[in-house]
Amino acid sequence: MAQASSPSQLLDPVAFAAELIRCPSVTPEEGGALDLLQARLEALGFTCTRLPFSEEGTPDVDNLYARIGTEGPNFCFAGHTDVVPVGDEAAWSADPFGGEIKDGVLFGRGATDMKSAIAAFAAAAARVLKEGAPKGSISFLITGDEEGPAVNGTQKMLDWCAAHGEVIDDCLVGEPTNPRALGDMIKIGRRGSVNGWLTAYGAQGHVAYPHLADNPVPRMAAMLSALAALKLDEGTEHFQPSNLEITTVDVGNTATNVIPAEVRAHFNIRFNDLQTAEGLEVLVRGVLDKVCDEMGGSYDLLFKKSGDAFLTAPGRLSDIVAGAVEKVTGRVPELSTSGGTSDARFIKNHARVIEFGLVSQSMHKVDEHIAVKDIEQLTDIYEAVLRSYFGT
Repeated sequence: MAQASSPSQLLDPVAFAAELIRCPSVTPEEGGALDLLQARLEALGFTCTRLPFSEEGTPDVDNLYARIGTEGPNFCFAGHTDVVPVGDEAAWSADPFGGEIKDGVLFGRGATDMKSAIAAFAAAAARVLKEGAPKGSISFLITGDEEGPAVNGTQKMLDWCAAHGEVIDDCLVGEPTNPRALGDMIKIGRRGSVNGWLTAYGAQGHVAYPHLADNPVPRMAAMLSALAALKLDEGTEHFQPSNLEITTVDVGNTATNVIPAEVRAHFNIRFNDLQTAEGLEVLVRGVLDKVCDEMGGSYDLLFKKSGDAFLTAPGRLSDIVAGAVEKVTGRVPELSTSGGTSDARFIKNHARVIEFGLVSQSMHKVDEHIAVKDIEQLTDIYEAVLRSYFGT
């Protein structure tokens, strides 16, 4: 068992968050953020393993797995040090990688999503370890590929963990989950997501001689109308109804007197646990086939899943996190499955997983920022979660 930290090794979460922000870790660049986190965790007694992964056609990515303790249960903090690009840097009122604090607010890319949460992870662990190692293990699963393709990050880290006997029992992902105020919302699941790339084919010709051409635009319009009319389900106790949204339609025809040969469209389906990606593909193809049977012509469809729907049923893990949130903030958090996807969609295959982090208002925006008080309270919440989980 690694030695627990001494009082002198306690971390100031706000100062540490600012240090992490100063690391320009725009996906896929590590930017020094993982190096900094590793140094802090090793000072606390964690055994750290760097896990660089690569795959043809995708950028190389560095990742970090750290653990203190050898026995179960293993409680894992999961997140990412990579950030999105700053956008229009001239529009920022502070240096995006300056970690500047103004009027009690920390500014910088990653302040909300999610370097401050990682700093709070580490500071909370330091507080608990100061009093001795818990009966179990604490681990960190930190990727540099969450904001990118998500190919060489969490998925491959989890495969590495499984291959090396690293069992994670429960996991807390530090994504920003609160819409307005810290303590509003805990994510206990996420909807699944699939993308569809649809091409309708015809035959090019002169608009004055339509009998010599085959216009695919009316066919595509009928296909999209039929898809938009689908009512997939009514939702469940924990999930909103599944929905299909058409996001692009593109003919690419610059001529005014030419019937085009093909039309392309893209759609996305966000689905709950009543649906599967495989079942949705069968349903969609059935709708498209019916239109072609009635109108003629042909189509191609590329259907790709980016994540399954999942739910961590309310129970001990959600009770622990909700109790910690209420203790620190006085708010009773909503248990929600709203929002987009996160790396929890991969973790759910290996462990019980829940998400709780900061307020999401400024993430990915110019002047991303978070109140210093929120970082301090988030650290208190994570500390309370660890103490409740391990019974210390």
